[in-house]
Amino acid sequence: MSAGLGLKFVLRGFVVAAVALLLSGCSAMKLAYENADTFLMWRGGQYFEFRGAAKEEYARRVQKFLAWHRRIALPQYAALADEAAARLARGLSQADLIWGYDAFQVQVRAGLRAAAAETAELLDALEPAQIASLERRLADDNRKFAKDYGLAKPAGERRKRRVERNVERMEDWLGTVSDEQLERIKLYAARAPLDEEGRDRERRRLQREFVLMLRAGEARARLAEWAVNWEQRREPEYEKARRAHREEYQGMLLDLDRTLTAAQRAHAVKRLRDFAADFRLLSAGG
Repeated sequence: MSAGLGLKFVLRGFVVAAVALLLSGCSAMKLAYENADTFLMWRGGQYFEFRGAAKEEYARRVQKFLAWHRRIALPQYAALADEAAARLARGLSQADLIWGYDAFQVQVRAGLRAAAAETAELLDALEPAQIASLERRLADDNRKFAKDYGLAKPAGERRKRRVERNVERMEDWLGTVSDEQLERIKLYAARAPLDEEGRDRERRRLQREFVLMLRAGEARARLAEWAVNWEQRREPEYEKARRAHREEYQGMLLDLDRTLTAAQRAHAVKRLRDFAADFRLLSAGG
């Protein structure tokens, strides 16, 4: 989420388990989804240390959220995957990429709003010790983010890792990339701004706002709108870098699309259609 979504606490836990776990690969999708409740209970325990009746209530709300996700969200994912496959099969345009980004944002916000509805009452009942547990976990997350994205490393090393990540991603969708395609990925990695510091500041800002909301007991009053409108409070410089990064990434995707072999395109289209089929199967309870 995509969405971009960058929340490393309970709301993201709900959405990640129900969305991102599905992207672990078609063969693992059913297993991942059917164990999402276990994952969410574990994540809730990590962040908030729920005990007794609160733990039971959290489990009930997890099941309610996943029921909503199966009934409402998965059919929408299936339709989007089918549409994306059709667009990719005929060749991508800038309009297709804008459609994909906007459609993903709509799904992220719907998931966050549903998660907020299920968690707000529990969050308003948190004790100071539980909020302190959350803060410790967020601090651990921030250290991990800094390590994973090499915030202390030179720009050259970070761009090299960007190339590696994107080659892995593209080969997952396309199969082996050609030398020409590799050079285009390298060009993107060199051109796109290194915005990880901005992402780090954005994460920390959201975390501070979230903790202050919990301390004030205002989750029921504010959480849903705060969660779905997180982008509105970004610092201008980070928003500028983020947009420039997205433009460079989309430019790379368009150039790569023009160089796809028939086998590469078929590989990616099949993967999207397989996702759509699995989303429908999971939605039906299969």
